Amino acid sequence: MTAPTDAAAVSQEIPFLDVLDPAFRFDTPEVARAQAENWYARTPVGLLVLRYAEAQELVRDGRLTHNGTGFMEQNGITGGPIWDWFVPALVNHDGASHRRMRGLVNKAFTPRMVEGLRPLIRDTSRRLAAELAQRAEVDFFDEFADALPLVVMTELLGVPAEDFPVFRSWSSDIGLVFSLALGGDIPARVEAAVTGLYGYVDALMTDKARAPGDDLISALVAAQRAEGTVTLEELRNLVVTMVFAAHDTTRLQLANAMVTFSEHPDQWALLGGRPELAPRAVEEVMRWSPSSNAVYRYAGDAFEFRGETFDAGTMFMIGVQAVHRDPRVFPGGGTFDITATRKSPVLQFGGGPHYCLGAPLARMELSEALPALAERLGPPAVAGPITWRPAIGITGPNELPLRFG
Repeated sequence: MTAPTDAAAVSQEIPFLDVLDPAFRFDTPEVARAQAENWYARTPVGLLVLRYAEAQELVRDGRLTHNGTGFMEQNGITGGPIWDWFVPALVNHDGASHRRMRGLVNKAFTPRMVEGLRPLIRDTSRRLAAELAQRAEVDFFDEFADALPLVVMTELLGVPAEDFPVFRSWSSDIGLVFSLALGGDIPARVEAAVTGLYGYVDALMTDKARAPGDDLISALVAAQRAEGTVTLEELRNLVVTMVFAAHDTTRLQLANAMVTFSEHPDQWALLGGRPELAPRAVEEVMRWSPSSNAVYRYAGDAFEFRGETFDAGTMFMIGVQAVHRDPRVFPGGGTFDITATRKSPVLQFGGGPHYCLGAPLARMELSEALPALAERLGPPAVAGPITWRPAIGITGPNELPLRFG
């Protein structure tokens, strides 16, 4: 970064946050103090954006790129399975290349297709909630958070339900790609997940080509063969990403919601009595405890913003949970309140041309699941120790034993 002050002054004025500390979380007084001091903080891996207004501009700024190559190199990866999946992934394409790949998905993944899943999601949520009500203590991941996305994946993507045990751990571990900077066993887990999912998706696409069904992957395979607008390798990459995204981010957002409501039982009771609050509850849960907690952008060239000049290659990491609690944009945002009308949208789905394709489906799953649970079950309480995935990346609890009042 090149700023209009000398290095010593910058060091004094710009707060520093160690996002690589395993104990780092965004909902801490340290982060709130840094946010009060400046719109960004320095970190060991780049600049961490802490305020909403700047974050909203940056995720839409066409001067910034996604630079999958730079992200990999920054994390010490210069080749191999992770590189081969991540660098060409849809999220890391910009401009015409991004429009070409996204256009293929848009033709098949229509709003009508998503809305057609609502009855299935509603019925499944109610059935699973009824099953939970029969238990004194539950493993929420196994019995709800994994089970609901699996039904959706089976219907939407055409992923056979019996295959779920095969790829379940892979679709969870691949999301750790956004936490590679923490090192440890994370790179090995991501590599194993990429390798496993590629093998699985190869077999799945072969099956869809031979015996197509009424599902999204069948439609994408058929369109690729008929139109040739994307290569087979690009489609394979895209399907791997879809299998991961349809499962992991949704199950972790459901888990984050339950932890949040366990800390706010009055809000749970309110939702149970007023299910019409579900849309607001969904937005408030994603604001308060988002599962996608870091959105990355890179300066392609020297970049002027907010009176400072940043060098080409500078990484801007949006601290999603922090910006969602920015008091400049969310008055009273330090309180979890499902009755509040928030005027600014959540940013965990990104913005601009890269706004997440799956956002409407994620919202639908949450808006059907949360009232189904709250209407039937008392307030959740965490029934045992839980550990957390890294804060920078796809985040949430690793396990979630619950009791319901």
